[in-house]
Amino acid sequence: MPRTTDGDGTPVPQRLLAAATRLFAEQGYDRTSVQEIVEAAGVTKGALYHYFGSKDDLLHEVYARVLRVQQERLDHFASLDAPVERRLREAAADVVVTTIENLDDASIFFRSMHHLSPEKNKQVRAERRRYHERFRALIEEGQQAGVFSTSTPADLVVDYHFGSVHHLSTWYRPDGPLTPQQVADHLADLLLRALRP
Repeated sequence: MPRTTDGDGTPVPQRLLAAATRLFAEQGYDRTSVQEIVEAAGVTKGALYHYFGSKDDLLHEVYARVLRVQQERLDHFASLDAPVERRLREAAADVVVTTIENLDDASIFFRSMHHLSPEKNKQVRAERRRYHERFRALIEEGQQAGVFSTSTPADLVVDYHFGSVHHLSTWYRPDGPLTPQQVADHLADLLLRALRP
């Protein structure tokens, strides 16, 4: 049985993920070998296969861990006892901030998603669809209540917002003029402006 932590107490799965994320970001998923990942993490191949099974599983986990956080936070905002406009705005801003905080993960994933096995690809699409459906439900709730315009279909509004979110990794720079929260506020305001009756 492989050790679960190393000398400094960091769990092996986290070390493997950190090493894989760094290497995938620096040299690309397809140009990174399993050997390089285990050497960078300071573990054996046996440890990698014990926790992840394959390089494919590591790529999936790079994305899944961000999506899990975003799903939990969206579920939190969606279930608040607050007007739907406020809940949607907070959810819309939060997904921007959490994407920027995990920009390496997001950019690795969108550059490398086509390398996933068909089964993993299907799994990721299902996870993302669940997120988008919960987000869309907030828009539809506001449309049914007359708070949001119904002139644009909710699906199109969701695609509009997430197109902006997925595009962040191509232009956002931590040393740029806008903080993550400022970018989030601008994009959330654009979304709500598009929905105003």
